[in-house]
Amino acid sequence: MENRLLRWLHEQAPSRESLEKHRFLAPIAHRVLAPELWRFTRRSVPRGVALGILVGIFLMIPGLQVAGAAFLALPFRANIPLAAAMTFLSNPATTPFILWASVYIGNIALGRTADVSRFMALIHEHASIGRWVEWLVSEAAPALLFGLFMISVIAASIGYLAASWLWRAHLFRKWSARLHK
Repeated sequence: MENRLLRWLHEQAPSRESLEKHRFLAPIAHRVLAPELWRFTRRSVPRGVALGILVGIFLMIPGLQVAGAAFLALPFRANIPLAAAMTFLSNPATTPFILWASVYIGNIALGRTADVSRFMALIHEHASIGRWVEWLVSEAAPALLFGLFMISVIAASIGYLAASWLWRAHLFRKWSARLHK
């Protein structure tokens, strides 16, 4: 299971070579391609997981998620491939649920009454951008943004703790195997 997950993450993450050739990254390629940001270490892995989840859930704009996670990985010294790969947790299958939960949580936290059923109707109607903007300008925007913030911070914290625990469990298994040889 662990090997399949690592293989999948490796396939989904952008390679150093593809980033090096990207025209927008050329001015900062030396910083982005620093070897310590591409190694899997006990500190960089949880940071990469947390940043990827945070940006992937909060930003919700395909394309900008990966770039945002990669740029945030620089000052936090997080693993860039993992940060980029973790943004894919918010995808077309999970986005409606994340948005609905964000409005729901935002309503509760802020005492708002943004209409969640109207949100679901807009999804089913394949509403135009104008109708979405009209809905967002209404009372829904603060609830949605606050809910997205809360969900992304909580999910990133859980991701950080889970990645730290999994990393330590992996090391423990390796050490145990060495001792029993």
